[in-house]
Amino acid sequence: MNVQFITSDQAVALINDNEVLTSGGFIGTAVPEELFYALEQRFLQTQKPRNLTLFLPTSQGDAKEKGANHLAHEGLLKCVIAGHWGLMPKLGKMALDNRIEAYNFPQGTIVQAMRAMGAGMDGFLSKTGIGTFIDPREEGGKVNAKTTTNRVDVVNINGDEFLWYNLPKPTFAFLRGTYADRNGNITMKREALTTEMLTQAILTHNAGGTVVVQVERVLDVGEIYPHEVIIPGAFVDYVVEVSDQTMHMQTYGTSFNEDFISPSQQEIMENASIENTLPLDERKIIARRSALMLDKSKRLLNYGIGMPEAIPLVLAEEGAGNQFIPTVEPGIVGGTPAGGLNFGASSRPWAIIDQPYMFDFYDGGGLDVAFLGLAQCDQYGNINVSRFGSKFAGCGGFINISQNAKEIVFCGTFTAGGLKVTVKDGALVILEEGKSKKFLEHVEQITFSGREAVKQGKKTTYITERAVFELTSDGFMLTEIAPGVELQRDIFNQMEFMPLVSENLETMSTAIFQTALMNLTF
Repeated sequence: MNVQFITSDQAVALINDNEVLTSGGFIGTAVPEELFYALEQRFLQTQKPRNLTLFLPTSQGDAKEKGANHLAHEGLLKCVIAGHWGLMPKLGKMALDNRIEAYNFPQGTIVQAMRAMGAGMDGFLSKTGIGTFIDPREEGGKVNAKTTTNRVDVVNINGDEFLWYNLPKPTFAFLRGTYADRNGNITMKREALTTEMLTQAILTHNAGGTVVVQVERVLDVGEIYPHEVIIPGAFVDYVVEVSDQTMHMQTYGTSFNEDFISPSQQEIMENASIENTLPLDERKIIARRSALMLDKSKRLLNYGIGMPEAIPLVLAEEGAGNQFIPTVEPGIVGGTPAGGLNFGASSRPWAIIDQPYMFDFYDGGGLDVAFLGLAQCDQYGNINVSRFGSKFAGCGGFINISQNAKEIVFCGTFTAGGLKVTVKDGALVILEEGKSKKFLEHVEQITFSGREAVKQGKKTTYITERAVFELTSDGFMLTEIAPGVELQRDIFNQMEFMPLVSENLETMSTAIFQTALMNLTF
């Protein structure tokens, strides 16, 4: 076999100026940390290589120093294309300061495009992104003024609009596995995700590039069963066995958690531990009202980061955790989704599949309901979760999920910045109003298009601790208010626009505002 076993320093010495570098991993899971670190050290010592394009499906970092943050040096990068930027703040600052070219595209579309280009296509055709900031009639996914090359076009096929994504083909890949055998076959046995490692290996190999895989340990031929191989050695050029195990943590949040790779256990889903019981605050109120959106016909779910993470805790508390199947976009089906730097992994999952297949499932309408965050909302029902002034998070998988799920529920507090509420005698009491309004005349960036949702006839609901809204063909409509809330003072005065008000305006269920269980039945 032609696979060579080298050190991380030897691997990064192979990278030339102007390469297009792709890397596998999701946040801090399955990220080839030692290769990133070695590349940074080479650049600091030699000022080589220069002017790389970094092409990532999502954030790879810990919001501080790790992952792609190692590459945030003047001259090392000329361009970054990524699905999410929030955990790569050093690169994000370079983008906002106009020091590098920068693009933000939907996470799922990037991995699907990688697979298509690996199969010989010049780009990727998708409806995902129409009407959002990805649409070239809006911003075209460009982050700053320095970024001028158009990488998204609108095309018309049989009278229907699509977006054509024209993305670069990598010439170098940093990938990761758990073990490699002497033929270079890679298994990901101890990894919490497989992400898009195989897709990136095929793409880079078929483009004539170089594939380098970081592993925990090298085994003899015959020690890896064929069905365990994620990347065949035929697609691999170099293998790097890590010299420092701290550079090969399972996630940036934990060295190794057996539950992330262990089989599902039904009793974990059926019983809520006492530690998971939430206090009756705005987070639990929103999660309880969101849980009321579910029924037996809505089993396959996605929970976004932040406020939606409380919904499975409420379901478990009510003894209904086993009646719904959570999914997580990098490839998790079932189990208990993890948070923080472990986000993307799940405890005791049913299955771990490659990320491109998960987004095939999402984009094809496989999700019954998606519960996503609500950062900014405007009079048209548009949502922004990607950019706020000088804060640049990026869209991640939000656009794929929100545009293609059968039903969308956006979850968030009514105002932000210091909101304090309590519950008294079954009613909501606002102790201190948030400093910032979240319901604006216009959002800063369109991550979810209300216009497109109405066009599709998609059921779209917006849930806060004090009010529930629906997006209708007539407009953005208030349908419920919490007991104890004053309509003018607590709702209209805290919005920059006047919503429509349902003729049948209801009061949110009083069961939400009681300390006792709601006794949910599905």
